Amino acid sequence: MERLISMKHFVQGLILAMQFLTRIPIPIACPWERQSIKGALSSFGIVGLIIGGILALTLSITDTVFPEWMSALLIVTLWVFLTGGLHLDGLMDVADAVGSNAPLEKKLVIMKDPQVGSFAVLTAIFHLVWKVAFIYGFLTYPDMELQLLLFCVILIPACSRLIPLFLLYYVPVMKQEGLAYQWKQHISVREVFIGTAIVFIYTLLYPYMFLIFLSYFVYFFFIRIWILKNFKGINGDILGASIEGGELWGLFILWMYTWFVMG
Repeated sequence: MERLISMKHFVQGLILAMQFLTRIPIPIACPWERQSIKGALSSFGIVGLIIGGILALTLSITDTVFPEWMSALLIVTLWVFLTGGLHLDGLMDVADAVGSNAPLEKKLVIMKDPQVGSFAVLTAIFHLVWKVAFIYGFLTYPDMELQLLLFCVILIPACSRLIPLFLLYYVPVMKQEGLAYQWKQHISVREVFIGTAIVFIYTLLYPYMFLIFLSYFVYFFFIRIWILKNFKGINGDILGASIEGGELWGLFILWMYTWFVMG
Protein backbone atom coordinates (compact mmCIF):
# COMPACT_ATOMS: atom_id res chain seq x y z
CA MET A 1 0.00 0.00 0.00
CA GLU A 2 2.84 2.39 0.86
CA ARG A 3 4.44 1.76 -2.53
CA LEU A 4 1.13 2.47 -4.26
CA ILE A 5 0.82 5.76 -2.37
CA SER A 6 4.41 6.71 -3.30
CA MET A 7 3.72 5.91 -6.96
CA LYS A 8 0.54 7.99 -6.79
CA HIS A 9 2.49 10.97 -5.45
CA PHE A 10 5.16 10.51 -8.11
CA VAL A 11 2.55 10.50 -10.90
CA GLN A 12 0.88 13.56 -9.38
CA GLY A 13 4.29 15.19 -9.18
CA LEU A 14 5.01 14.42 -12.83
CA ILE A 15 1.74 16.06 -13.80
CA LEU A 16 2.58 19.09 -11.64
CA ALA A 17 6.03 19.32 -13.24
CA MET A 18 4.49 19.12 -16.72
CA GLN A 19 2.03 21.88 -15.84
CA PHE A 20 4.76 24.16 -14.42
CA LEU A 21 7.54 23.52 -16.93
CA THR A 22 5.53 23.21 -20.14
CA ARG A 23 2.42 24.53 -21.82
CA ILE A 24 1.25 21.06 -22.83
CA PRO A 25 -2.42 21.01 -21.76
CA ILE A 26 -3.04 18.49 -18.96
CA PRO A 27 -6.52 19.18 -17.49
CA ILE A 28 -5.91 17.28 -14.25
CA ALA A 29 -5.89 19.00 -10.88
CA CYS A 30 -3.16 17.72 -8.56
CA PRO A 31 -2.79 18.69 -4.90
CA TRP A 32 -0.03 21.16 -4.07
CA GLU A 33 1.27 19.21 -1.10
CA ARG A 34 4.61 18.01 0.22
CA GLN A 35 4.79 14.58 -1.41
CA SER A 36 3.47 15.68 -4.79
CA ILE A 37 5.89 18.62 -4.86
CA LYS A 38 8.75 16.23 -4.12
CA GLY A 39 7.48 14.01 -6.93
CA ALA A 40 7.45 17.03 -9.24
CA LEU A 41 11.07 17.87 -8.41
CA SER A 42 12.10 14.27 -9.07
CA SER A 43 10.30 14.46 -12.43
CA PHE A 44 12.11 17.49 -13.87
CA GLY A 45 14.36 15.24 -15.96
CA ILE A 46 11.39 13.23 -17.24
CA VAL A 47 9.69 16.42 -18.39
CA GLY A 48 12.84 17.29 -20.30
CA LEU A 49 12.87 13.84 -21.92
CA ILE A 50 9.24 14.31 -22.98
CA ILE A 51 9.98 17.72 -24.50
CA GLY A 52 13.05 16.34 -26.24
CA GLY A 53 11.08 13.34 -27.49
CA ILE A 54 8.52 15.61 -29.14
CA LEU A 55 11.30 17.64 -30.73
CA ALA A 56 13.14 14.54 -31.94
CA LEU A 57 9.98 13.03 -33.43
CA THR A 58 9.22 16.26 -35.23
CA LEU A 59 12.79 16.54 -36.48
CA SER A 60 12.78 12.98 -37.81
CA ILE A 61 9.66 13.81 -39.85
CA THR A 62 10.62 17.26 -41.10
CA ASP A 63 14.16 16.16 -42.04
CA THR A 64 12.75 14.24 -45.00
CA VAL A 65 10.10 16.82 -45.94
CA PHE A 66 11.53 20.32 -45.54
CA PRO A 67 14.89 21.93 -46.38
CA GLU A 68 17.36 21.98 -43.50
CA TRP A 69 16.95 25.68 -42.68
CA MET A 70 13.18 25.29 -42.39
CA SER A 71 13.50 22.18 -40.21
CA ALA A 72 15.87 24.02 -37.87
CA LEU A 73 13.55 27.01 -37.60
CA LEU A 74 10.53 24.77 -37.04
CA ILE A 75 12.24 22.83 -34.25
CA VAL A 76 13.26 25.99 -32.37
CA THR A 77 9.75 27.42 -32.83
CA LEU A 78 8.25 24.24 -31.39
CA TRP A 79 10.85 24.31 -28.61
CA VAL A 80 9.61 27.73 -27.50
CA PHE A 81 5.95 26.78 -28.02
CA LEU A 82 6.17 23.71 -25.77
CA THR A 83 7.27 25.87 -22.82
CA GLY A 84 5.17 28.88 -23.73
CA GLY A 85 8.32 31.00 -23.70
CA LEU A 86 8.29 30.69 -19.90
CA HIS A 87 12.03 30.05 -19.51
CA LEU A 88 12.84 32.50 -22.30
CA ASP A 89 10.97 35.17 -20.35
CA GLY A 90 13.21 34.43 -17.35
CA LEU A 91 16.29 34.73 -19.54
CA MET A 92 15.12 38.09 -20.83
CA ASP A 93 14.39 39.41 -17.32
CA VAL A 94 17.81 38.31 -16.11
CA ALA A 95 19.46 39.90 -19.16
CA ASP A 96 17.82 43.24 -18.42
CA ALA A 97 18.87 43.04 -14.77
CA VAL A 98 22.49 42.17 -15.52
CA GLY A 99 22.70 44.67 -18.36
CA SER A 100 21.63 47.48 -16.05
CA ASN A 101 24.82 47.19 -13.93
CA ALA A 102 22.60 48.32 -11.04
CA PRO A 103 22.87 47.35 -7.35
CA LEU A 104 21.25 44.07 -6.33
CA GLU A 105 17.98 45.56 -5.05
CA LYS A 106 17.55 47.50 -8.30
CA LYS A 107 18.16 44.32 -10.26
CA LEU A 108 15.29 42.65 -8.43
CA VAL A 109 13.01 45.54 -9.34
CA ILE A 110 14.06 45.33 -13.00
CA MET A 111 13.36 41.57 -13.09
CA LYS A 112 9.82 42.17 -11.81
CA ASP A 113 9.18 44.99 -14.30
CA PRO A 114 6.82 43.73 -17.06
CA GLN A 115 8.39 46.11 -19.56
CA VAL A 116 11.03 44.63 -21.87
CA GLY A 117 14.36 46.40 -22.24
CA SER A 118 16.90 46.40 -25.04
CA PHE A 119 19.18 43.88 -23.30
CA ALA A 120 16.28 41.42 -23.07
CA VAL A 121 15.41 41.79 -26.76
CA LEU A 122 19.00 41.39 -27.94
CA THR A 123 19.58 38.40 -25.67
CA ALA A 124 16.42 36.65 -26.91
CA ILE A 125 17.28 37.29 -30.55
CA PHE A 126 20.86 36.02 -30.33
CA HIS A 127 19.83 33.09 -28.13
CA LEU A 128 17.23 31.84 -30.61
CA VAL A 129 19.41 32.55 -33.65
CA TRP A 130 22.24 30.50 -32.16
CA LYS A 131 19.85 27.62 -31.48
CA VAL A 132 18.69 27.67 -35.10
CA ALA A 133 22.29 27.93 -36.31
CA PHE A 134 23.45 24.94 -34.27
CA ILE A 135 20.58 22.72 -35.39
CA TYR A 136 21.01 23.79 -39.01
CA GLY A 137 24.70 23.01 -38.73
CA PHE A 138 23.97 19.51 -37.43
CA LEU A 139 21.47 18.85 -40.21
CA THR A 140 23.89 19.94 -42.93
CA TYR A 141 27.05 18.35 -41.48
CA PRO A 142 27.83 15.38 -43.77
CA ASP A 143 29.20 13.04 -41.06
CA MET A 144 26.43 13.67 -38.51
CA GLU A 145 24.38 10.56 -37.80
CA LEU A 146 20.67 11.40 -37.63
CA GLN A 147 20.25 8.82 -34.86
CA LEU A 148 22.89 10.52 -32.70
CA LEU A 149 21.30 13.91 -33.33
CA LEU A 150 17.84 12.65 -32.36
CA PHE A 151 19.16 11.01 -29.17
CA CYS A 152 20.94 14.24 -28.20
CA VAL A 153 17.89 16.39 -28.98
CA ILE A 154 16.07 14.30 -26.38
CA LEU A 155 18.94 14.49 -23.89
CA ILE A 156 19.66 18.22 -23.96
CA PRO A 157 16.27 19.45 -22.63
CA ALA A 158 16.44 16.75 -19.94
CA CYS A 159 19.93 17.72 -18.71
CA SER A 160 18.96 21.40 -18.84
CA ARG A 161 16.07 20.75 -16.44
CA LEU A 162 18.39 19.09 -13.95
CA ILE A 163 20.22 22.39 -13.48
CA PRO A 164 17.34 24.01 -11.52
CA LEU A 165 17.37 20.97 -9.19
CA PHE A 166 21.05 21.48 -8.39
CA LEU A 167 20.59 25.24 -8.03
CA LEU A 168 17.63 24.78 -5.69
CA TYR A 169 19.65 22.42 -3.54
CA TYR A 170 23.02 24.18 -3.53
CA VAL A 171 22.18 27.90 -3.89
CA PRO A 172 20.12 30.05 -1.50
CA VAL A 173 16.97 31.81 -2.67
CA MET A 174 17.03 35.58 -2.97
CA LYS A 175 13.80 36.10 -1.01
CA GLN A 176 11.66 34.00 1.31
CA GLU A 177 8.76 34.11 -1.12
CA GLY A 178 7.82 33.06 -4.62
CA LEU A 179 7.79 29.75 -6.47
CA ALA A 180 11.55 29.15 -6.18
CA TYR A 181 11.28 29.47 -2.40
CA GLN A 182 8.38 26.98 -2.31
CA TRP A 183 10.32 24.49 -4.45
CA LYS A 184 13.40 24.87 -2.25
CA GLN A 185 11.40 24.12 0.90
CA HIS A 186 10.71 20.62 -0.39
CA ILE A 187 13.92 19.62 -2.14
CA SER A 188 16.40 17.19 -0.66
CA VAL A 189 19.30 15.12 -1.95
CA ARG A 190 16.77 12.36 -2.71
CA GLU A 191 14.97 14.43 -5.37
CA VAL A 192 18.27 15.54 -6.90
CA PHE A 193 19.52 11.95 -7.02
CA ILE A 194 16.32 10.51 -8.53
CA GLY A 195 16.06 13.23 -11.18
CA THR A 196 19.73 12.84 -12.13
CA ALA A 197 19.60 9.03 -12.13
CA ILE A 198 16.66 8.98 -14.57
CA VAL A 199 18.56 11.09 -17.10
CA PHE A 200 21.80 9.15 -16.50
CA ILE A 201 20.07 5.86 -17.34
CA TYR A 202 18.90 7.38 -20.63
CA THR A 203 22.49 8.25 -21.57
CA LEU A 204 23.39 4.55 -21.50
CA LEU A 205 21.43 4.10 -24.74
CA TYR A 206 24.13 5.87 -26.74
CA PRO A 207 27.75 6.06 -25.47
CA TYR A 208 28.53 9.56 -26.75
CA MET A 209 25.65 11.07 -24.80
CA PHE A 210 27.50 10.44 -21.55
CA LEU A 211 30.01 13.13 -22.54
CA ILE A 212 27.22 15.67 -22.93
CA PHE A 213 25.75 14.55 -19.60
CA LEU A 214 29.09 15.09 -17.84
CA SER A 215 29.54 18.50 -19.46
CA TYR A 216 26.51 19.79 -17.53
CA PHE A 217 28.42 19.48 -14.28
CA VAL A 218 30.89 21.96 -15.76
CA TYR A 219 28.00 24.21 -16.76
CA PHE A 220 26.53 24.02 -13.25
CA PHE A 221 29.91 24.84 -11.68
CA PHE A 222 30.27 28.07 -13.67
CA ILE A 223 26.64 29.19 -13.60
CA ARG A 224 26.54 28.77 -9.82
CA ILE A 225 29.58 31.04 -9.46
CA TRP A 226 28.02 33.56 -11.86
CA ILE A 227 24.68 33.59 -10.02
CA LEU A 228 26.26 34.05 -6.61
CA LYS A 229 28.45 36.87 -7.93
CA ASN A 230 25.63 38.77 -9.61
CA PHE A 231 22.54 37.94 -7.53
CA LYS A 232 23.68 36.21 -4.30
CA GLY A 233 20.86 33.72 -4.79
CA ILE A 234 18.14 32.38 -7.09
CA ASN A 235 14.55 33.14 -8.01
CA GLY A 236 12.13 31.88 -10.65
CA ASP A 237 13.60 34.04 -13.42
CA ILE A 238 17.11 32.80 -12.74
CA LEU A 239 15.97 29.18 -12.75
CA GLY A 240 14.27 29.75 -16.11
CA ALA A 241 17.37 31.44 -17.49
CA SER A 242 19.50 28.50 -16.31
CA ILE A 243 17.32 26.13 -18.36
CA GLU A 244 17.63 28.23 -21.51
CA GLY A 245 21.36 28.57 -20.96
CA GLY A 246 21.62 24.84 -20.41
CA GLU A 247 19.91 24.09 -23.71
CA LEU A 248 22.30 26.34 -25.60
CA TRP A 249 25.21 24.81 -23.69
CA GLY A 250 24.16 21.30 -24.74
CA LEU A 251 23.92 22.32 -28.39
CA PHE A 252 27.35 23.95 -28.15
CA ILE A 253 28.92 20.82 -26.63
CA LEU A 254 27.35 18.67 -29.34
CA TRP A 255 28.75 21.07 -31.95
CA MET A 256 32.21 20.82 -30.36
CA TYR A 257 32.03 17.05 -30.50
CA THR A 258 30.76 17.10 -34.09
CA TRP A 259 33.45 19.36 -35.49
CA PHE A 260 36.49 18.44 -33.40
CA VAL A 261 35.92 14.73 -32.73
CA MET A 262 33.81 13.44 -35.59
CA GLY A 263 35.49 15.85 -37.99
